Amino acid sequence: MKQIYGIDLSKEKFDVCFLNEKKELIYLEIKNKYSPICKFLSKLKQNSILCIEHTGVYGYLLMFLANSFNVQICAIPGYEIKHSLGLQKGKSDSIDASRIREYGERFYDKLQKTTFYSEEMNELKELHSLRKLLVKQHKMLETSMKEKDKQPFCSLMVNKIAETTLETLNKQIEEIENQIQEIITSNEEFKANSCLIQSIKGIGPVTTNELIIKTHNFQKIQTAKKGASFAGICPFPDKSGKMVKKSKVSKMSDKSLKTLLFLCASNAIQHNKDMKHYYEKKLAEGKPKYLALNNVANKLIKTVYAILESRQMYDPFYICPDPRKTDKKVA
Repeated sequence: MKQIYGIDLSKEKFDVCFLNEKKELIYLEIKNKYSPICKFLSKLKQNSILCIEHTGVYGYLLMFLANSFNVQICAIPGYEIKHSLGLQKGKSDSIDASRIREYGERFYDKLQKTTFYSEEMNELKELHSLRKLLVKQHKMLETSMKEKDKQPFCSLMVNKIAETTLETLNKQIEEIENQIQEIITSNEEFKANSCLIQSIKGIGPVTTNELIIKTHNFQKIQTAKKGASFAGICPFPDKSGKMVKKSKVSKMSDKSLKTLLFLCASNAIQHNKDMKHYYEKKLAEGKPKYLALNNVANKLIKTVYAILESRQMYDPFYICPDPRKTDKKVA
């Protein structure tokens, strides 16, 4: 059995909990800085596994250094830890570290190594986050200026500053988009996947970049089923005994990616004959327009993963062979 370390992260430090050779609980407190983390990792045995709660930027330095020291580290969603250990009372940093350690020991077979993404992917993620923030600010300011049209009096100074700010935000957003595109073009793997995805009529560069960034260039989310679930366009059954409810999509999804895929689906049913026929088929089956559009978005995700696997450009006239007619030898 490998040595499991439960780690509760925070901005200034992180608490560590593990069992020693005598099966005694040991607690450590390590500063969340370069030198203390390196000193801690250098003392670990080769069979050690670090289990941390996925808390975003607080764990990035630890993940990066753990990969550098060749120490296995697993980032686990907090929701999964909380709902896997039953009813728990009390909360503190040391208790949370102990619970994370307990999760790692109980669900050892489910632990998956977390690899900190490359420098280029990190740059893409930061640029994407900044673009998202600037777009939100642009939308808020633009909306507030439209509402001022109904007022009897308007400040000329406010209008002047708002127009200048909107113009500046537009330039900054455009500059960020150009930088994102430049990074994707300069990387052969990013560029190849980007060209394949954009060969599908209906999917543009913004959605393509979003897919590459959110899936870590399809290394983190490797199947169409997981991609659809991540985007919130995959319905799940809701049954219990004789009670059978309508299947629904999960609320735990990436809302921005879902919005972009719906926009792509709306565009695809106008310019992509294959998607248009599929959409009309779903409407003919009696499905509401929103559900039919969700089906198109799901089909787009499946198409993306299919062409990435085949490494061939999208062909609207491609006919999938019947798997029942393929010659397979049965052992």
